[in-house]
Amino acid sequence: MTQQQNFLVIGAAGGIGNDLSRRIVAAGHRVLLCGRNREPLERLGAELQQPVEVFNATDWNATSAAVDRCVDEFGKLDGVVNLAGSLILKPAHLTSAEDWRETVDQNLTTALGLVRAAAPTMRKSGGGSIVLLSSGAAAIGLPNHEAIAAVKAGIEGLVRSAAATYAAAAVRVNAIAPGLTRTPLTERVWANERGAEASRAMHALGRLGEPADIASAIFWLLSPDQSWITAQTIAVDGGLSTIKMGK
Repeated sequence: MTQQQNFLVIGAAGGIGNDLSRRIVAAGHRVLLCGRNREPLERLGAELQQPVEVFNATDWNATSAAVDRCVDEFGKLDGVVNLAGSLILKPAHLTSAEDWRETVDQNLTTALGLVRAAAPTMRKSGGGSIVLLSSGAAAIGLPNHEAIAAVKAGIEGLVRSAAATYAAAAVRVNAIAPGLTRTPLTERVWANERGAEASRAMHALGRLGEPADIASAIFWLLSPDQSWITAQTIAVDGGLSTIKMGK
């Protein structure tokens, strides 16, 4: 990306979002840093000298207001990313109705809310890129992943349908599907060596993902250089979803 671009990132202060936001700014672009945790978001905003918007992305009105602010401050919106999400590792029979609602809200509701806010805005200005976050769990059957796998599969369906809806306006919609990535959200899985070793064994490349692995792929999809890529879910998962390891 050579010409200055303008972006909005939900979940900007998280593990992946932090790395992505730094890449965007280092490349000479602007980004509205969004999320629901004020302190780390404002700290990042002060360091990168970028504007901050604190809100819960399950609130569609707040998401629309953030998109409007991005256009007001930057003049144009070229790309948006939704990194809001949650992780639940329970079998279906132990998943409560509250667990389910929370999983849907944090992952799927936030994703649809951003699409409905950003796509019409980018359609009016000549196109842009929307990047959502799926999971390797949507493509391969993993035990105790029923809720999160179902919701992430919903995101992949959203990607395909929205890509079809907005293709004529050059609005591209794609997703990245990570394997297990070392972020604060997944820390309880990899924090102890036994869990980390079991997780590494599931990935053909023999290691867990790092935030930079995912952020670099998202940054690539945001670029107008990828103007012929839409409706795709790209696995960045160390082989988790396509290669069977072990006996």
